[in-house]
Amino acid sequence: MKITSFLTSVILLGLVTVWDAPIKAINPDLVQASAQEMKEMKAMKGPTGLAPEKEIELVIKNKGQIGGGDQLRRFFFGDLLPLSVQPGGAGMVVNLYNKANDITFSYCATYDVVVAVKKGKVTQFPASEVK
Repeated sequence: MKITSFLTSVILLGLVTVWDAPIKAINPDLVQASAQEMKEMKAMKGPTGLAPEKEIELVIKNKGQIGGGDQLRRFFFGDLLPLSVQPGGAGMVVNLYNKANDITFSYCATYDVVVAVKKGKVTQFPASEVK
């Protein structure tokens, strides 16, 4: 019983492997489509429909304004890694790192504002920036 199951699996796997190659040989556009998909992935936009650079620009533009934290969460949902906590804002701020864009945001939860933004992984912002 086990041998027949094994043989059936090997035969099916062989058919799938053999079947895939002729399809690409008959229609070369299938191979080119994957290259085009790669280009599209590089120019991929965020969940808001904006490019990540535009999202970062908007966060920087609205830095210090109440509600900026909501914008930060909307743009980078699930992508922010807390690095450290430091005195600033209305008590303490959290430094959040976005690995995909290599940028760190300093966020004050008391007023829901982004108080500082810097390129790279920053664990401690200067006190003058996070006041």
